[in-house]
Amino acid sequence: MDRAEIVHENFRRRVAAEDLPAGADPAAGLSPAALRGLFDAQVLSRALDRTSRAMQKARQGFYTIGSSGHEGMAAVAHALRADDIAFLHYRDAAFQIARGQQAGMALDEIARDMLLSFACAAEDPISGGRHKVLGSRPLMIPPQTSTIASHLPKAVGAAYGIGLSRRRAPGWPLVPDTAIAMCSFGDASVNHSTAQGALNTAGWAAIQSVPLPLLFVCEDNGIGISTPTPKGWIAASLSARPGLRYFTANGLDLCETAARAAEAADWVRRTRKPAILHLTMVRLYGHAGADLPTTYLPQAQVEREEADDPLLHSVRLLQGAGALAPSEALARYDEVTTEVAALSGRAAQAPSLGDAGAVAASLLPPRRAAPDHAAPSAEARAACFAGDLKGQNSPQPMSRLINWALTDLMLAHPETLVMGEDVGRKGGVYGVTQKLQARFGADRVIDTLLDEQSILGLAIGLGQTGFTPIPEIQFLAYLHNAEDQLRGEAATLSFFSQGQFTNPMVLRIAGLGYQKGFGGHFHNDNSLAVLRDIPGLVIACPSVGDDAARMLRECVRLAREEQRVVVFVEPIALYPMRDLHSPGDGGWMRAYPEPGARIALGEIGVTGTGRDLAIVTYGNGHYLSRQALPELEAAGIATRVIDLRWLAPLPEAALLEAVADCAHILIVDECRRTGGQAEGLMALFAEQTDARLARDTATDCFIATGRAYAATLPSRESILAAARALLGRPA
Repeated sequence: MDRAEIVHENFRRRVAAEDLPAGADPAAGLSPAALRGLFDAQVLSRALDRTSRAMQKARQGFYTIGSSGHEGMAAVAHALRADDIAFLHYRDAAFQIARGQQAGMALDEIARDMLLSFACAAEDPISGGRHKVLGSRPLMIPPQTSTIASHLPKAVGAAYGIGLSRRRAPGWPLVPDTAIAMCSFGDASVNHSTAQGALNTAGWAAIQSVPLPLLFVCEDNGIGISTPTPKGWIAASLSARPGLRYFTANGLDLCETAARAAEAADWVRRTRKPAILHLTMVRLYGHAGADLPTTYLPQAQVEREEADDPLLHSVRLLQGAGALAPSEALARYDEVTTEVAALSGRAAQAPSLGDAGAVAASLLPPRRAAPDHAAPSAEARAACFAGDLKGQNSPQPMSRLINWALTDLMLAHPETLVMGEDVGRKGGVYGVTQKLQARFGADRVIDTLLDEQSILGLAIGLGQTGFTPIPEIQFLAYLHNAEDQLRGEAATLSFFSQGQFTNPMVLRIAGLGYQKGFGGHFHNDNSLAVLRDIPGLVIACPSVGDDAARMLRECVRLAREEQRVVVFVEPIALYPMRDLHSPGDGGWMRAYPEPGARIALGEIGVTGTGRDLAIVTYGNGHYLSRQALPELEAAGIATRVIDLRWLAPLPEAALLEAVADCAHILIVDECRRTGGQAEGLMALFAEQTDARLARDTATDCFIATGRAYAATLPSRESILAAARALLGRPA
């Protein structure tokens, strides 16, 4: 017999016989009515677990990782306010049900919504049929798909945002500044680097007295799929964390859990500091529907844990408190089971998403009205920029123009925040953020710890609580240990919530190659493939300073008004670039564009009108192609150079218009031949034009340090050679 049915039959038999497990007497604090309500939440959670398995067996449902054994989370919901933002572990159906009860929802309404999610029905109120997820906008539960604690960093960010909102008003308030954030996770996830980083970041902030009202809840059932957690490991790992107050409770006991959760939540709310609530639980049925725990655990252990069913403990507590007799509890259990079975039949008949357009409809967030801030006065700008103001009409390198653009953006939009390692007092590795902290304060220009996952999590949580974050990753190569924060968290939130939750941001990354004497592949990384295939992500890459300033303004507009997740890739080698053709010519410097001037998403740059050859490029490739342009023209090759500016979504219409009358197209791509932009561009032009095509790319190799820094990359000479070869013009 299936373990779920064994647990079900054991519950019915033991309650009927009043054969209940031993445990503490009911504690004061929960009224009989509250106990009955929490038992209802537990029973509904259990019924939904069993129904999800039946639906999958009938090919009417698609997800069977359930909450059985973790029903004590209903008591955690009871201890919190309904407007405390909650980032839930995937075993927390009882929490969502209990919160729905707090909000006045009827049990059948809660059950219907969750069953629609099981069926991946288009009517599912949270994901619209895209996934089975816990989540609800009215209940302040953003949907999670994480199984490895990747939601913990953004919970830290959300808690920081709540704390900050008492000092700096968010542009779009979502959570009251008296609220706290809660995030829950399993014991196996504690071992993941993402969880370790988030716990470390919370403690790191707390010992510096940074307001961070966050309750971590570890649901310790002693096993991760089939790998046992060593006894005592979680308590030892979590109880001595610097800066984190530790609470623990028996998660099988509703009364004890409610009391300790209330104590922990009250401490977090009063002190505005983070805490950990460690709940010991059991996992019933195995990991998921296809998982047979007796194949990797002794049957005696499985049966021992089944005998510790938390619902049996709850019946004992109900009886002891005079809230329900065992016979009444059993009748309630059977009643809810029957109701859920009937509701599941209707959910199974609900229509699902029918085509790619319907699935992708929530990929991009909805537009929103931005706060109407008055434009900074000339006097305010003069006071903020001080001595820098007089240089804005003279040509400057890119790094300085980006700095000034950030200053204007932060001056104009008080909810914008800059964060990253060394961005504040040091002003960034290349000085791009210098003076910003002095101008706007340490709570708007935040020096973070060295952890890219936590930097991105901070930004995601801040975006989710109404701010406009501008995080910085020091070097492109440093992104790779944190890329799941973009792929698995930031870019999916709108998709899985039908745009009900969003986390807009503009992520600045210093990247690409051509640094002459520094770093090798750790500081010269010419691979953007990890970003290009994230659906919905905007990728911008400027090549000249005035473009950088105007594009950055557009990126911030996209985040503020369209709630987009944007990556702004800044070519390191072009930060200080002054000259184009000869030393001292100043050909690559630009004057600072007027505040407010933008380059719209999808707007490309075109230099020249030649029809023999179009060079399509970006970043350093644009600089090198412009260097090659005079020699190509002198050789009788009428050329135009097209600067992509926007790498994703690819500005296809603008590109096709720009090359329409060109006989030959050369793509210059400083990223690697495999996985670079050139692959998509070659496909576009091959499918949509009759032009002859060629590409000059970096080789599939890492970048070296020293004199060979550019050996694997396109150069002025390689561009000239590729152009001549494409047109059949010998050198």
